[in-house]
Amino acid sequence: MTTHEPVSDPRTAEILASERERQRETLAMIASENHASPAVLRAQGSVFTNKYAEGVPGDRYYGGCEHADELERLAIDRATELFGADHANVQPHSGTQANMAAMLAVLEPGDTILSADLRNAGHLSHGHDAALAGEIYNVERYGLDPETGYLDYDALRKRAEAVDPDLVVSGYSAYPREVEWERIQAITEDVGATHLADIAHITGLVAAGIHPSPVGVADLVTGSTHKTIRAGRGGLVLCDDALAGAVDRAVMPGVQGGPAMHNVAGKAVGFGEALEPEFGEYAERVVGNARALADGLADRGCRLSTGGTDTHLVLVDLRESHDLLGKDAEYALEDCGIVLNANAVPGDPRPPKDPSGIRAGTPALATRGFDEAAMDEVADCIVRVLEAPDDGAVRREVSDRVERLCADHLLYEGLES
Repeated sequence: MTTHEPVSDPRTAEILASERERQRETLAMIASENHASPAVLRAQGSVFTNKYAEGVPGDRYYGGCEHADELERLAIDRATELFGADHANVQPHSGTQANMAAMLAVLEPGDTILSADLRNAGHLSHGHDAALAGEIYNVERYGLDPETGYLDYDALRKRAEAVDPDLVVSGYSAYPREVEWERIQAITEDVGATHLADIAHITGLVAAGIHPSPVGVADLVTGSTHKTIRAGRGGLVLCDDALAGAVDRAVMPGVQGGPAMHNVAGKAVGFGEALEPEFGEYAERVVGNARALADGLADRGCRLSTGGTDTHLVLVDLRESHDLLGKDAEYALEDCGIVLNANAVPGDPRPPKDPSGIRAGTPALATRGFDEAAMDEVADCIVRVLEAPDDGAVRREVSDRVERLCADHLLYEGLES
């Protein structure tokens, strides 16, 4: 028996085939998406789907975990090597679960969190009212400079001194510049708080040394494992040995039950791939492509938050350059095969669900082999649609160009499910 046989259920097989073709025939530019390797996909579809392994290696609630222990230790060892961390918990099902575990490890209900909100590149799991953290903890907010889009570290310090938080959260879902972790750590220490750095979006850039690392600076580091790092879908928590026990207990039984061992298998494979020299070249291409995209958009009249990017994404503020809302832009671009998302921009007067900007990322296109010249053509396609979103001829032209770009950068050749 193989671990990657074709799906025999006809309807499910049809849906899987349709999704495979959608990914092949469109440009995946949602900054939090990527294309995992066939090896990662096979690991995530393996017989570890069947295994319960509640607990940690060497201390499980169930028997028959000898190979689960080997697998999880492999993923842990590779994660700690990649990030230079004392301890890694690779069980979180997502970056959100990793954040909840990190908070639970160091906070009591009612403690105060200081974090950025959705209008300022924050994330739901950092304390939004609709999320669990917002229900359990008292959440205060800091923001970005509404004019420049940059983090204002002096304003963050003033805000921290005013609200006296127990936890300061850094790390962002739509911030295109490098983060000065040491400055935030100094602020956190001065107000007697703990510092949680969420690197969900830039996990791969940090692993490759392309972006400064908060590991060894912040008290806790969380991340996703399926965005810029292309490993098994899920999250992880990194910390020093002093917090290791608290983090492990917070993950299980604190916020989740048994680990999804098939996803841990994907993490082990993906972390192994990230340890290879080729991954550093990939990460450099991600950032180079993002800068080319930013330049191409700016040269064609788009207003970019912070004026450019140091990372894998660009944030386009449509308020001045185009008479178009983010959602309308998203729908028009998707109709042409360019899949990105509407996103709030600093100083956005509109609600996060119906914002004034769009966010575009390059990790998946870099995986497909796009170079800077191709990204300039993508920028031209995007601007053509933004300038004439209801023009059928423009949509047909851009759709044809997207089809050609996809044909020139094939994805998952020979993969049947």
